[in-house]
Amino acid sequence: MNPRPCCRAAASDRNHTPRPASLWRRGVGIVGWIIPSAMLVLLPKCPMCIAIYVALFTGVGISVTTASSFRTALLILCVTILLGLALKALGRLASQKERS
Repeated sequence: MNPRPCCRAAASDRNHTPRPASLWRRGVGIVGWIIPSAMLVLLPKCPMCIAIYVALFTGVGISVTTASSFRTALLILCVTILLGLALKALGRLASQKERS
């Protein structure tokens, strides 16, 4: 009995080594780490500063309470993105060690 074409393709994939990531993919990966990290470093601690920055760059005035909520949301977003990237990297590392 002949195996189905999908089984033959899966078997042939096991024999090939994975290709290294392209320069574009590595660049996107690095930028994925840099942007949330830079936002965390440059995020002002004062809600009034955030309100002033929003008014300066957009021309829209927001209250200090809204700026405080916006700062908290940005903080949570950046930390979540960085944790997700770290878990993805750890998973990739674990799968590489598993193959070895």
